[in-house]
Amino acid sequence: MKVIDGSYGEGGGQILRTSLALSVITGEPIKIINIRAKRPKPGLRPQHLYGVLALKELSNAEVRGASEGSTELEFYPKGIQAKHVKVPIKTAGSITLVLQALLPAMVFGDREVTFEITGGTDVPWSPPVDHLKHITLYALEKMGIKAEIQIKRRGHYPRGGGLVVGKVYPWEEKKSLIATKFERIYSFEGISHAVRLPSHVSIRQAKAAKETLEKAYPSVPVKIKEEYYEPGKDPHLGPGSGIVVWANTDVLRLGGDALGEKGKPAEVVGKEAAEELIEQLKPKHAVDMFLGDQLIPFLAFAGGEIWVSKITKHLVTNVWVVEQFFGKIFEVEGEIGKPGKVRVVKKAEL
Repeated sequence: MKVIDGSYGEGGGQILRTSLALSVITGEPIKIINIRAKRPKPGLRPQHLYGVLALKELSNAEVRGASEGSTELEFYPKGIQAKHVKVPIKTAGSITLVLQALLPAMVFGDREVTFEITGGTDVPWSPPVDHLKHITLYALEKMGIKAEIQIKRRGHYPRGGGLVVGKVYPWEEKKSLIATKFERIYSFEGISHAVRLPSHVSIRQAKAAKETLEKAYPSVPVKIKEEYYEPGKDPHLGPGSGIVVWANTDVLRLGGDALGEKGKPAEVVGKEAAEELIEQLKPKHAVDMFLGDQLIPFLAFAGGEIWVSKITKHLVTNVWVVEQFFGKIFEVEGEIGKPGKVRVVKKAEL
């Protein structure tokens, strides 16, 4: 049994997510110790627990230590079963973080896998669901992965209640990803949403983001979709707003995002997302700092090279986890917090 130390690197939930996904893919049992040791509340939180249970269901695994607050977990997978996976996070726990655990495993199924996850779609400290849908899946498609997601309902902190459904197809052709420098930005796009709030919140967020992007890149067209609901026809549980913007380049898409909060003007939210994107674009590296670590498990099998706008602790930690299973796979060039490069020196073999 492989033992993974959950306190390594940034010491968060990502070690758990990637370790479990790779355990399912390889069929190798694992024990994870010191789970989320470097977080203010160590151990499994609801979204982590539901991620464990979802992978348990997908692989018909035996699990020990799957309870809220647990700092140790044993996981014995028995092979991926193509099925419908339902994950009912009863809080505003992040849907995208659960999908970060599920996606790498689901693509190794022998048939398509469908899923339905309730919880938080747009919550702090997690990638917004629009980043996953429009930026992550776009990059994975270049690697030969076909996956679809639909946002049926948004969920914000503290009430959650978001609903995301989707389908993942078997990864039949593993295409190497070469995403180094981009030369051209074709356009900017985005989605500004406001639920259980006046429509002008979504409109003002979009306007501020558009003006900020146009000021920085006057010759690049900007189109930001506004999403809001009429009073009485809004299906969401609680109020919330946010915006995701992305650049369509000649290589991949890079993104920026921001969440609304009480007392924070919509204009500040929109400007914040646009400024984050502009910052990502400065090094002209084709992969944004949020996408970089998400690609690591897939790159291990497909091969290639990515240049990221910023090397993060998450990325370095994910590289470490993958190499606990397969030995030396990656070469990382650059310091944490600065632009860098990741190349596959030897592909993972099953």
